[in-house]
Amino acid sequence: MIIYDTIIIGGGQAGLSVAYFLRRSSLEYLILDNQDKPGGAWLNTWGSLQLFSPTQYSSLSGWQMPKSKEDYPTKQEFLDYLTAYEERYSFPIKRNTVVLRVEKENGLFKITSSKSVYWAKTVVSATGTAQNPYIPSYPNQNKFNGLQLHSVDYRDSKDLIGKKVLVIGGGNSGAQILSEVSKVAETKWVTLEPPQFMPEDIDGRYLFIKANSSYLDNNTHNFEEKVSLSDIVQVESVKEGLKRGVYDAVRPFHAFYENGVIWQNGEKEAFHAVIWCTGFRPYLEHLYPLNIVENNRVITKNTRSIKEPRLWLVGYGSWTGFASATIYGVGKTARTTVREIQAYFKIDS
Repeated sequence: MIIYDTIIIGGGQAGLSVAYFLRRSSLEYLILDNQDKPGGAWLNTWGSLQLFSPTQYSSLSGWQMPKSKEDYPTKQEFLDYLTAYEERYSFPIKRNTVVLRVEKENGLFKITSSKSVYWAKTVVSATGTAQNPYIPSYPNQNKFNGLQLHSVDYRDSKDLIGKKVLVIGGGNSGAQILSEVSKVAETKWVTLEPPQFMPEDIDGRYLFIKANSSYLDNNTHNFEEKVSLSDIVQVESVKEGLKRGVYDAVRPFHAFYENGVIWQNGEKEAFHAVIWCTGFRPYLEHLYPLNIVENNRVITKNTRSIKEPRLWLVGYGSWTGFASATIYGVGKTARTTVREIQAYFKIDS
């Protein structure tokens, strides 16, 4: 029986970031990934997706992403980068391996997967959020006869040509998908609040700066006064949508009916399809046997579980480090995680 020092669950950007720092130690580690090729959750995004920052701010630790053709890298360019990143560092990865549950047995972690059972002294969970899309609940939602899909299942607009489509969600995914769909369909956009767009000269690079700064400096203060980090980045598709005037958002409706939605004033409006761009929640089902998941979170100090101190969680959002669910933010938390793992094994960095 092989007992690994560390097993990383998830081969996306968070898992690779942890592996990058682990490879520089003497620890024996393994990545278990549920995909059949490199890319993690990025494999399951829509084709025209663009990253929110230039390449120099869209890179993992150790190796900068090659410059993209446009200002903002495409999905395919980033997938190519992740593939090359894996090859560059020769990470040990088991593909097509779905982790079903993590348990404790005889002082070790017993990790049961779709392929085999693995054993480890420590575990890093880096499964992210893409496997747990969030769709809010509305009255009579199940009675709607049209198509409902979450952004995680959206690929392109081919099946929506000539349709009437309701896009729900005021973030970057909602804005990018709305721009694409509105070229071939009649669209309406629902957001909780009036959408805010970053100035053209401001993008995710400022998130990188904040993620790598312990304290706000004067430039960051100026940035905070100008924009919120939740504002929509003006990638090329969004700029094009703004020029066409497609971003006239309305507030949420009251309920569904068979053919569409009922607005707050009681008026009914028919739609062929609804696209939910409403985000994700952490995917933690594999950790349920450890009895540490509370309200879909694990109580941590930095990335380390309080109740199970030989378990770390990387890349799930602000509760595992500022911007840790982003390409540019995860490196900082991954480095800290590996330092703590090394300290557990009493290995110098």
